[in-house]
Amino acid sequence: MNVAGAVGATLARLGVRTAFGVVGSGNFHVTNALVDGGARFVAARHEGGAVTMADAYARMSGEVGVVTVHQGPGLTNALTGLTEAAKSRTPLLLLAGEVTSPRSNFYVDQAALATAVGALTIRISAGTAVEDTVRAYWIACSGRAVLLNLPLDVQAASAARELPEIEALATAAGSRIPPEAGARSAAEGSISLSDVGVPGAGGSGAGGSGVGGFAGAGGFAGAGSEAGDSGVRDSGVLRPEFGGVDEFVDVLLAARRPVFVAGRGARGARMELVALADRVGALLATSAVAKGLFRGSTWDLDVSGGFATPLAVELIQDADLIVGWGCALNMWTMRHGSLIGPDTTVVQVDQDPDAIGAHRPVTLGVVGDVAETAKHALARLDPRHVTTFRMGYRSPGLAERLAREGRWRDVPYEDWGTPREGDPDEADGRAGSHPASVPGGHDDPPTKGRIDTGMAGHDDSARKGRIDRGIAGPDSARKGRIDPRTLSIGLDDLLPDERIIATDSGNFMGYPAMFMDVPDECGFVFTQAFQSIGLGLATAIGAALARPDRLPVAALGDGGALMGVAELETVVRLGLPMVIVVYDDEAYGAEVHHFGPDGFPLGTVTFPPTDLAAIARGFGCDALTVRAKEDLHGVAEWLKGPRERPLLVDAKVAADRGSWWLEEAFRGH
Repeated sequence: MNVAGAVGATLARLGVRTAFGVVGSGNFHVTNALVDGGARFVAARHEGGAVTMADAYARMSGEVGVVTVHQGPGLTNALTGLTEAAKSRTPLLLLAGEVTSPRSNFYVDQAALATAVGALTIRISAGTAVEDTVRAYWIACSGRAVLLNLPLDVQAASAARELPEIEALATAAGSRIPPEAGARSAAEGSISLSDVGVPGAGGSGAGGSGVGGFAGAGGFAGAGSEAGDSGVRDSGVLRPEFGGVDEFVDVLLAARRPVFVAGRGARGARMELVALADRVGALLATSAVAKGLFRGSTWDLDVSGGFATPLAVELIQDADLIVGWGCALNMWTMRHGSLIGPDTTVVQVDQDPDAIGAHRPVTLGVVGDVAETAKHALARLDPRHVTTFRMGYRSPGLAERLAREGRWRDVPYEDWGTPREGDPDEADGRAGSHPASVPGGHDDPPTKGRIDTGMAGHDDSARKGRIDRGIAGPDSARKGRIDPRTLSIGLDDLLPDERIIATDSGNFMGYPAMFMDVPDECGFVFTQAFQSIGLGLATAIGAALARPDRLPVAALGDGGALMGVAELETVVRLGLPMVIVVYDDEAYGAEVHHFGPDGFPLGTVTFPPTDLAAIARGFGCDALTVRAKEDLHGVAEWLKGPRERPLLVDAKVAADRGSWWLEEAFRGH
């Protein structure tokens, strides 16, 4: 057996069931060794798609995402997906062939590239290849993205005939990782195998025991390294295992209007958080990445931040205590701090000490696992004779309001859709039943003005900046456009409850996040830590393979859909019964609505109409074009079965107004 075979066989013995990648000469043998060991290999059409598939698979399965790529360009193609995984603290192991001679066309400093995007790096050696592989996998289990470089000459070298016992290797690898390493920054550099320890490695950040996984689907460490505004750390940091949780309990008992905001680090801790919230009367909210965690609770506010409903904003702003559980409390989740009242006490609970106060000042920081800290706090209440359930923020009247106005679909709006030529003047949709906007609702966006936003042909007026970007010329205008809210609500009504929604980034992304429900935190995949467009379809593929029991739904903008269009072949080849919804506004809508109100020319970010349904049929999908609510009948028919081919919905959406969360988002640019 050569080293390439030993690496693949070792990973299979460690429990790798699924691997993703694009095979070239530099990863051919290691990939085949994985398959020979019993792993399923999912071939992507682009390395960026492969890494994103593995990222989503890891988030939804509780396993380490494993990817194999060719040396040089195989790795550079994968960098955007690797960056997303590193920022999200996804447990991911990327195997890459490597040339070490600078004279090679394939040469690039792969370790430096990985370090630059926040991943950790190990290079295998011929004499310790199995040990190196186990250690890389163990570190990935702790919630880190790891590049395992496989030099071509080392891959071809002979390996020991008998592979060592995995458990012994795992114990040895774990003993060489300092327990504080998980809190260190990924920017500290790559891993040198000559070191006694592993600088920058994640030893305690994500939980999980041994080498079999990373503590389930909720096993992410802290809240990741999401971008956001910085704050001053002015609190003491308490560790629940040292009894410091008593001060946290004092804060809970003093609160009258507490709100819990759960983030990525709280996924999988619903039971413990709900139990504590019930005892102290707290309302429940999540960051976008944990959407669905409290679904079904009377006191669920859904997502906090830019996607929050007007009622959720009102209640969070009026809270006297906000507790972030495994949540960064960054500019997205707290709306640049506007959701925090001037006298509000802020507590942050996180496994990563460096996450405490990283984005804003907090009154109190507690370092510890979310579920364990919540259980600790609940246990402290009984000995202090707090045996009754406090009303806190909760009341029968508030329960009625939440039932009546707690979802975006309950908020009135004026339909932006345009009718087909010959249809009644009023656009089809919800305009009749929702005739007026509400203060703070989605017809009251914080934008600088309303603009004409479509590509009115290719004349000089388009290049000068006055363009009808959402209605691409008179022919398109006659055919009509659907309001993206009406579209999302219609899909929410049609699609089965057991669904898993993956969203791409862009102007449209709030519509599926806000108007479509999911059954739990494993029903929503939000690869947005790097804010790259083009990852959505690959995200949906990885999620679909992790959760075959649910209907996969990919929500994409037309820009992101066309960036990742090659993976439509992957969806068809795998036979995934996926619904792919494209919010097609024929532009990079975020830029249109950011720069358009100031009169800048928009010809660089707008495009002529594209028949995405025809493109999808060419790949082997079922497809339909939606311009009005009644066109969704085709989705209903597809859902009846047999769902033998994926369905692409090319939704021609009205877009003469930007998403109301955009101005807030652009404040972070």
